[in-house]
Amino acid sequence: MTTPSITLYATRPGFGMPETSPFVIKTEVQLKMADLSYGRESTIPPLAPKGKVPYLLDDGEVVCDSTFIRAHLERKYGVDLDEGLDAHQRAQSWAIERMLEDHLYFAMVWFRWIVPENFAKGPAQFANGAPEEQREALRREMQSRKDGDLRSHGIGRHSAGEIAALGVRSIDALAALLGDKPYLMGERMTAVDATALGVLASILTSFFDTPLRDAVASRPNLVAYVSKLMQRYYPEHAWEPAAEAV
Repeated sequence: MTTPSITLYATRPGFGMPETSPFVIKTEVQLKMADLSYGRESTIPPLAPKGKVPYLLDDGEVVCDSTFIRAHLERKYGVDLDEGLDAHQRAQSWAIERMLEDHLYFAMVWFRWIVPENFAKGPAQFANGAPEEQREALRREMQSRKDGDLRSHGIGRHSAGEIAALGVRSIDALAALLGDKPYLMGERMTAVDATALGVLASILTSFFDTPLRDAVASRPNLVAYVSKLMQRYYPEHAWEPAAEAV
């Protein structure tokens, strides 16, 4: 199926990843799962309609947020990314997705943005496009804003050790749910696997040193799962973080 009318507005490669945003990876993998052709444009969140990426432009229609993008693709193009799952399994899939996106993701973000060493080599570089004399002030503003966002979420009110403990609990849960299955919901890849890939690969990248990375790297089934999906959906991207992260 070809749909040249679709344009995915994404981030850019960075942090050892093909995309700096787990949500862009999720949407791009779901586009590939649906066998939909698309174009790509790079943008930054402040220029996006809702201040977040990804967003989609499909034949003049703007669709924001990865979850709404999936719903749009399934509705418009008649695909079911959870094909074969019954109502109970679909409910499980949704619960896993919420754990990944509304909990584990924010623990990952805290270790990227608030830990000084990780911020300096990672998100701080987003300010490099500004005039040199403005960069340090912009970096302080960016980090302060993110700190406020994380405190509003709730996870940013905890200590580093407490955040790590919460994140590791979700990682343990995910490893147990995957077990020895090829995919989270069984023998076939479904939508939640795209979500899991985005979050887990973003944690497992060797670019950032975090206790969450160590936790994922110590679970062989998660490492193998991420490597398999990265090789399938991003074969052009050199992916060797597991050996470095262990």
